[in-house]
Amino acid sequence: MSHVVLARKYRPRSFEQMVGQAHVVQALGNALTSGRLHHAYLFTGTRGIGKTTVSRILAKSLNCTGADGTGGVTAHPCGVCQACTEIDADRFIDYIELDAASNRSIDEIRELIERAAYKPSVGRYKVFMIDEAHQLTKDAFNALLKTLEEPPDYLKFVLATTDPEKMLPTVLSRCLQFNLRPMAPETVAAHLQQVLAAEGVASDAGSVRLLSRAARGSMRDALSLTDQAIAFGAGTLAEDGVRAMLGTVDRSHAAALVQALAGRDGVAVLATVDALRGQGLSAAGTLEEMAALLQQMAVAQAVPGALDDNDPDTAGARQLAGELPPDETQLLYSIVVHGRAELSLLSDEYAALTMVLLRLLAFAPTGAAPAGAGAPRAAPLVATPREARSTAPARPVVVPRPQAMPRPLPAVPTPPAPAPQPVQRFTPPVPAPALIAQEPPPWMDDEVPDDFGTAPTVLAAAQADEPTPSDLPRPRAIARPPVPAEPAASAVPAPAPDLPPLQTTPLGDQWAAVMRPLAAAGGVVAMVRELGWQAELLAVTPAEGGGRRWQLRVERESLRNPSLAAKLAAALGAALGEPAHLDVLTGPAQDCLSRRDNHARDTAQRDAEHLIHNDPVVRELMAQFRTARIVPGSIKPLAADGGEPKANPS
Repeated sequence: MSHVVLARKYRPRSFEQMVGQAHVVQALGNALTSGRLHHAYLFTGTRGIGKTTVSRILAKSLNCTGADGTGGVTAHPCGVCQACTEIDADRFIDYIELDAASNRSIDEIRELIERAAYKPSVGRYKVFMIDEAHQLTKDAFNALLKTLEEPPDYLKFVLATTDPEKMLPTVLSRCLQFNLRPMAPETVAAHLQQVLAAEGVASDAGSVRLLSRAARGSMRDALSLTDQAIAFGAGTLAEDGVRAMLGTVDRSHAAALVQALAGRDGVAVLATVDALRGQGLSAAGTLEEMAALLQQMAVAQAVPGALDDNDPDTAGARQLAGELPPDETQLLYSIVVHGRAELSLLSDEYAALTMVLLRLLAFAPTGAAPAGAGAPRAAPLVATPREARSTAPARPVVVPRPQAMPRPLPAVPTPPAPAPQPVQRFTPPVPAPALIAQEPPPWMDDEVPDDFGTAPTVLAAAQADEPTPSDLPRPRAIARPPVPAEPAASAVPAPAPDLPPLQTTPLGDQWAAVMRPLAAAGGVVAMVRELGWQAELLAVTPAEGGGRRWQLRVERESLRNPSLAAKLAAALGAALGEPAHLDVLTGPAQDCLSRRDNHARDTAQRDAEHLIHNDPVVRELMAQFRTARIVPGSIKPLAADGGEPKANPS
């Protein structure tokens, strides 16, 4: 018999075997027990945490018949009936898994929707599972929306994704969402010990701890790494062998670096980095191990006694926690975490590692000097005043008066400039009041209204008569001709043009006479009513066996659904008192209720706009206030009862 990998061999077969997802198991279990089943489920989370596994267990719970063949929907599938065994073997005909990573187009979704029209072959429910659903195209999502919202009673949808942010909000709103969480290293380690005990593989606590941390919350990754470690260690797991296989940096190297940084020993930091280079250990792994150590140190500093005493790394973390202040622990943790992104910026990752580690020494407290450095700590940089860098006397900045001011300020003669003196301290000379230039206020940049078109000319003439200092140039007067005002009638925008007439047909009148009373009485609702409103009646002929056959034409593909046509035919038959048969054809509808309602609404809107634009009071206000305007879209027609007209009057 061929070897079965651990990830498949120990895949959970029931909710009781699920590890680390108690919140999902409890919610699904209660729903199955009480019979409150949703038609679509969405499982999100990172890889290898049980999304597909939960989907299969849910399918077994829905189709389990029990060991005696008389069971029903249950939260505890038996695992021995035909449905349970075939779902575990991935050959149950009514459980369909679709990998959206490779089947993402609209054609695959259309084929899936066609399968949804048929009832289950052997099971109680038909379950469609779409894995990596976020990779479906937008067209595929849109084609799935209607079936996903109102599937048949025998159909359940299960979607799984690692990136729910890429899914359409319309899809998320139609699903019951469960977020599967990454598993804690302690949870992964406990499960690995059970698996190793069942496999009869000898292991130590250090190797299991390394594997659980390397899994990063994924149980499937943990089991795959365990398979690899068993092969690497020839059937046994030892900490040294697992560390060599994973390339993990020993905690002693991380502790040595933290110890050196806590003592401001730059020489020891460089020596440890050189040792890492000589042993070929990963620079990124070093920073990762340091981050884990600093996290334990921060916990020990903030909450003494909170660390696990059974963890062999706890003693070293507590010892280092007393040598580094809490604020520097947090600073070093931030430097280490963000420094991992800088390692790839240099070809020599160990040089980048050195710069990341030495960064803490640059933030040392004032007065502290590195213990291993011969040179004293550099003095802090002090900003030099601008006067100390120049011996030239300060000169005032002169800006001409803005031309748009209504009244020019009287000019004051400029006092004689003093002889240049060396500046001893920051006390600049104060210029005369007339020479103090300030930035113009923001309203000076605004455009002058047309009513004041002659103001610049008058202002320029007034400024020309004012005396100006001899050492300042006379500002040139720029005369702007007045802008002629537009006629008042141009302030009233033209109303919308007349609408083209709607071509109606006698068959359209007959269809409206049937559908409008039926909709008003509540005989058709939701998508069935939408089918009646979007359809064009092409012909009405007697049907074989009695009644009439109604031939319709609809453009939207989602409305050409056999179930919708059957519901509309039943409503017509009940309203007319005779059998009704519907033939739904493909094509654009020229004369339908939707087009009639839209034309009526547009006509009312156009008439209302014509009425407002031609109203004498409105035109008089426009002529009086030349800046007044009619806000587009603010005109709303009123119905006969005083309210707004309905989009689909019935």
